Amino acid sequence: MNNTMTYKGYQASMTFDPDDKIIVGRVLDIDDIIGFHAESVVGFEQAFHAAVDDYLAACAKLDQEPDKPASGRLMLRIDPAIHAAAIKAAKRQGRSLNKWVTKVLAEAAHSA
Repeated sequence: MNNTMTYKGYQASMTFDPDDKIIVGRVLDIDDIIGFHAESVVGFEQAFHAAVDDYLAACAKLDQEPDKPASGRLMLRIDPAIHAAAIKAAKRQGRSLNKWVTKVLAEAAHSA
């Protein structure tokens, strides 16, 4: 069962709080914290839309770029020699270029 909802490129988690009998939501995959809640799925959807719209309006008012979730797609232009070397390195490790680049980028991001 998928407990998420999407609106304007943002995805929110849905968690039921049995004590308060509400559905609690939080926008996923961004650094800014956007939370909301409602008593029904219809209300949750309305609250989610309002929270995202309010967030985008606040960012516009503050003249700052809203945080956006990453799509998981990365297009690069690199020197052909580097591209060829990466293909060879991936092949030596028995990986596809995509899996090799994902591993290398993850290691670099965690060490930065």
